[in-house]
Amino acid sequence: MRSLLLVLAIGLVVALPVAAQDSTTTSGTTTLQEANAPATPHVMVTPATIKWSDAPPFLMKGAKFTVVSGDPGAAGPFTIRLKMPAGYKISPHWHPADENVTVLAGTFSLGMGDKFDAASMKALPAGGFALLPAQMHHFAWTKGGATVQVHGTGPFAITYVNPSDDPRQAAGTK
Repeated sequence: MRSLLLVLAIGLVVALPVAAQDSTTTSGTTTLQEANAPATPHVMVTPATIKWSDAPPFLMKGAKFTVVSGDPGAAGPFTIRLKMPAGYKISPHWHPADENVTVLAGTFSLGMGDKFDAASMKALPAGGFALLPAQMHHFAWTKGGATVQVHGTGPFAITYVNPSDDPRQAAGTK
């Protein structure tokens, strides 16, 4: 019985690479190579090639913003970066999808809840990470300035717990 299992296992090891080879089909079916092709092209950036601009209107003025990959306004994966000056605050808000935040520079503090409460915040230094599940109410602040990278699945949206905290309200662009 063991020898039969060994023969079957060896047969699978030999057969799988052969099955995964690219083959041209005339029936219009997708080959394994096509099925495993990436949905988007690869992305590689260096700090010198990143182009920063003013943060979008859903954030308070003063921060800089860049899209590293994808389109945060469309369905699919995206990666953005936000560079915030000292004292920058993001009022309580939530997102419709999970938000993954990695601190690249400085210290970035996060808190959970409907009201900004500095005493309850957790300070994340460079290298720190946070996963904020969809619809979790949270807020942020940086005392000395910070740069964060956010990735997730779009479309990215932000809804402020208190509509009067939304910078788009003040600008009349909501």
